[in-house]
Amino acid sequence: MRQCLTSPNGGYYTTNREGRDQFGRKGDFVTSPEISQIFGELFGLWLLTEWMVQGRKKHGVELIEVGPGRGTLMDDILRTVSTFKSLVSSIENVYLVEASPSLRAAQKELLCGSDKTPFIFAHEFFDALPIHAFQSVPPSQPPTQTLSTPTGQISLNRSKPEAQKPQWRELLVSPTTLTSGITTSASSSPSMKSKEPKPDFQLSLAKASNPSSLLLPAQSQRYKDLLPTKDAVIEISPESHSYVADFARRIGGSKNAKLTASSAVPPAPPKSEPSGAALILDYGPANTIPSSTLRGIRSHQLVSPFAGAGEVDLSADVDFLALVEAALGASDNVEVHGPVEQGVFLEQMGIKERSEMLVRGLERKSEKGAEAPGDREGSLDNDAVEVQSRKRAIREAVDRLVSRLPGRGMGTLYKALAIVPERGGKRPVGFGGGLVIPNHYFN
Repeated sequence: MRQCLTSPNGGYYTTNREGRDQFGRKGDFVTSPEISQIFGELFGLWLLTEWMVQGRKKHGVELIEVGPGRGTLMDDILRTVSTFKSLVSSIENVYLVEASPSLRAAQKELLCGSDKTPFIFAHEFFDALPIHAFQSVPPSQPPTQTLSTPTGQISLNRSKPEAQKPQWRELLVSPTTLTSGITTSASSSPSMKSKEPKPDFQLSLAKASNPSSLLLPAQSQRYKDLLPTKDAVIEISPESHSYVADFARRIGGSKNAKLTASSAVPPAPPKSEPSGAALILDYGPANTIPSSTLRGIRSHQLVSPFAGAGEVDLSADVDFLALVEAALGASDNVEVHGPVEQGVFLEQMGIKERSEMLVRGLERKSEKGAEAPGDREGSLDNDAVEVQSRKRAIREAVDRLVSRLPGRGMGTLYKALAIVPERGGKRPVGFGGGLVIPNHYFN
């Protein structure tokens, strides 16, 4: 996944191809910030509430977004909080962490002092990080070998103790030779089987244990519990664990931090006071381990992840409970809330109320031909058809973001997760908590 997505030589995200854009209707996929401006506005509102709950710090606030794409989400966040002057004056830096060469300078500036207050946003970031896949295999049964002696038959089998137990074996990417019996979420799609060319690669089961299969599944009891299940497949993303552990240390500090084998980032200095927050939205199961979810996406369709390397977006479901474990294991001074369904999060944040505000703004301004307040689409003319079209588009975008249609509704497929300073379990807004914002904060 890393090679296909971010290799400097032909990587999906790091190579400019004339006339081709990964994002939008003409690209391969559309993200939530591109669907509706309200999505990013609610991120800005969540930032405001966390800043207020944590004492309205007057300086040292940093905004960090990993995987910002076009920058649409951060643009909407900054536009939203621009109304709150006291918050704006506390923001010292905005960092965009992007694999594209044109934004690597921003990555170099990411390392900041331990007394800062980082607010970190990760939208559809973790699904693009590399995974390891493992399959449980039953104990091997070597052929019985005996030796005939004058006193009877003697067994020559001397199997090792570990051979008497199930083992995790890694599923490795190998050049296509024979038909692989291992499927992914895309390879089983009916729309893909007949239209796509033969993949260049396939998954193959390792013939023996390797360091990854011995180390990674041993990190969590969740993986150990599945080992006795024959042919069970699990996906683990050590890089995801390292990122979320780093988020937790930036927020809560590293005092008494419990490093895991997957922690690639060294401990940060202890913070005098935990501060900041992280908001993660991505897709994956809320309480189970992802299995066989690696997929390719091109032109809004599922395709084989093993064909067209560098020309196809790759993703895998996020293991949210693994992120929770990594965050709590990295710092003693943070809490994790969620995952909750995206539809629940957005509705608690007021997405429907905000959409109706935009609709009413269109209605008030349509006769004047002025710009509707807070609408990033610009000014209106007096065409009633255009007004109705814009109103319908706003409502349809909101419905798409909170939809709970079985199997494809963004409201249930996507989940939200928050990391905040330890505060006795007080829930953040969007996760069951609430906060009234005084009017004077708009001044």
